[in-house]
Formats: sequence, C-alpha cells, structure tokens
Amino acid sequence: MIILKNATVVEFQPADVKPNQDIIIEGTKIVAVGVGIAGNYRADKVFDLDGAFVIPGLVCSHNHFYSGLSRGILTNIRPSPDFISVLQNLWWQLDRAIDEEILYYSAMVCSLEAIRSGTTAVIDHHASPNFITGSLKVLKKAFEEVGLRGITCYETTDRNGGLTEVEKCVEENVAFARQCESDKRSDKEGYLVEAMLGGHAPLTMPESALQLLSEAVQETGRGVHIHVAEDKYDVSYSHHIYGKDIMARLDEYGLVTDKSLFGHGVYLSDQDIEIVNAHDAYLVHNARSNMNNGVGYNKKIVKYKNFALGTDGMGSDMFEELKFAYFRHKDSKGPLWPDSYLKFLDNGNDILERYFDAQFGKVSKGYKADLTILDYQPPTPLVSANIGGHMAFGMGSNTVKTVIVNGKVVLEDRKFPFDVKPIYENARRAAQRLWSKMDRLGKNP
Repeated sequence: MIILKNATVVEFQPADVKPNQDIIIEGTKIVAVGVGIAGNYRADKVFDLDGAFVIPGLVCSHNHFYSGLSRGILTNIRPSPDFISVLQNLWWQLDRAIDEEILYYSAMVCSLEAIRSGTTAVIDHHASPNFITGSLKVLKKAFEEVGLRGITCYETTDRNGGLTEVEKCVEENVAFARQCESDKRSDKEGYLVEAMLGGHAPLTMPESALQLLSEAVQETGRGVHIHVAEDKYDVSYSHHIYGKDIMARLDEYGLVTDKSLFGHGVYLSDQDIEIVNAHDAYLVHNARSNMNNGVGYNKKIVKYKNFALGTDGMGSDMFEELKFAYFRHKDSKGPLWPDSYLKFLDNGNDILERYFDAQFGKVSKGYKADLTILDYQPPTPLVSANIGGHMAFGMGSNTVKTVIVNGKVVLEDRKFPFDVKPIYENARRAAQRLWSKMDRLGKNP
C-alpha cells in the first residue's frame, strides 16, 4: 500500500482542485481519496506531500519510439523539398537501419524521458522493415523495464517488399495482440502493454493490406492505428489511384471503429470527418511534428467528436505539446481556449479505457493509480476555472517530481530506481551505428 498525504488534487475533466487530500493506493488502483483518511490505513510507503499537486498521469496518444536515436542526427540526407522526400530520404532510411539492439535502446531512452516528463502512458506506432518479426516484443520489454504503460503496433506497408512485407507486418500485429491478450488473462491487474493494429498511411497500403487488416480487426478485437492525410499527397493519391476519399476507403474495409486511432488528418474532408465521428473513432493532433515537417495546420479541430494530442516522435513531453498545440491554434486565429486543450490531453485516458478495460484519468476511487506529482509553485491562484491556463502558460515537465504507474513508484524525487547512465551510454553507441547504417543505405537506396 502507498499513501500520498496532504495532496492538492488537480482533476482535468471535469476541472477541479481539491486541497488537503489523502490518496490511498492498493495494488494497481486508488482505493480511497479524502481529507484526513491516511490514519485509517497502514502503508508500506507514505509520502507527505505538504500540499503538492497530484494530477492524473499524462497520455501521449501518438508517438514513434523507433525515432528516439534521431536527435541531432549526423548523416547524409539528400535534399528534401517536400513531405514525401522527407519520408524517403530520412524516416524510411532510418527505419530500414533499425535492428534489435538499436530498437531496444531507442525504446528505453524514450520510455525514460516519457516518465521524466510526467507521461505515464504512450501510444506507439512502430516501423523497422529489416526487423519486423519480434520487434513489438522488444518495445514491450522496454516499456515494462522502465514501468511505462503503453499501446503499440507495427505499421503495415508495402513500400519495401510488396505483398510479402504486408503479410509479415500484419502477422506481427496479430501475434503481438495475441500475446497481450494472454498477458491480460493471466495478469489482468498488472499488465502494462496493449496492442493496436498498425498501418503506415493509405498511400502505402494497397487493397490487400486493408483486407488483411480488416481480418485482423475481426480476429483480435483491436482497432487500427494509421496516419491519414498528414500531407496533401496522401489525399491526392487516394483520389488518383482509388477514386475515393481516404476515410471512405478505410471504412469500406471496416477499419473505422470505436477502437481506431488516426494520426494527423490535416487534410481530411468534411465527409471524412463525418465517418470518423459516426464510428466514435479518434483523431490525434501532432502540432510540433506538423510544424517541423511543414505540412500545414489542421483547421478543422472543432469538427471532431473525439480529439487527442500526440507528438509523432517529438519526445513525450505533453506539457510542451499542449503549449505548442494551443499557441499554433491561436496563431491560426482559432476560437479555442486552453481548457479545450486540457480536454484534448485528457482524452488520451479515454483511449486507454477502450483497451485496458479499466478506469483512467481521475484521482478517484477505483481508478488506475497512474499519477504525477508536481512541485509547481503557482504565482497566481490555481482553481478549477484556470487549470488550462496554468498548463498553457506555466506548468511544465520541469515541475515533475514523482511518478506512479499502475500503483508502482517509477520515479521518485526525479530519480529512477535503477542506474540509467549505462542505458544512455549504450544508446549513444547504438545511435552512432544507426547513423552509419543510414549512410550506407543512402548510398544504395
């Protein structure tokens, strides 16, 4: 049992601030929250928080842990004047250079940095064309070793090996989903990692890929995780080759469901959005990535029923992502205020609930004990009406002090319970090898 005494609980949806709360954690869940109740329990560990803020753990709803060793990349990248050439000359070159060791250390440092940022769950989307079979198990291992909750998948595509590659991608997704289902049955409370069914983007997914993914959805009960309309080219390609809007094409194969997650959607049509909304699916916005790739801005945010925030591989700092997403919106003369972005951030918990069959996103009895403790010192009153304002204009990952995931303390006073120095040393060596492999691939594309 863990007790958090004298906490100031900050809830996101509905927004609320409750001082002088004691939080009782038993196993993986919160079993009680109230004023002065700590004395009724005996715990293995007691934190006297002296009024410090406790918030629900943050969720990154779209990420790429395979890109963790790309920071400051030093390799020969050919000129890339548009989004497709960026994919071809950088990201599709990087993912082909990934092997098991490179992936492991990339996932480890990404998991560590997520926890340091107060992010307790990450929804990942993976690619390593020369290491497909077993790649999701490597990601799972990293999540579990660090103590991060996650959902991952393998991006189905034909861009490297045609139908043979498509089949291997889907097989990896299905095998991993079966493993997660087995974990769930054997350890329903303790399991940390779930599965989606990945697809790269409609422009590299032929009809055979959609059919196989459709069959996988039926077999596993999971939903798809796919990039859509990140750039205008994806839309043009769908119209040119298939004569259809993107979501209409995916919907014909039963791939738009209440467990589906679609990244970006910058250029989805109003009809596409209606399909997403009709099926109660999610669209995940990745503001920093869209800015970095110069693909444009999603001006249809207000039309979505379910809308969440991700990073698309730009780290896992959701405090920072919320700020960028909000400021980019205001820069485009958008109508929303910080409280809307607080809701978008919180919506990641709804996605978790659809996969883990548990309750997330509140500091309340019966909810999973995924919590972040902050030492934020607000210079103005923090009350229910202005939590979003504090998130957008003040609160940051530098205030994260202690993190609890699934009832376990995974970061305490900004320290992990294990030595992270060797992990970063090995990651730097793996990064050098990754970059060298990319250079060799660049000479022989």
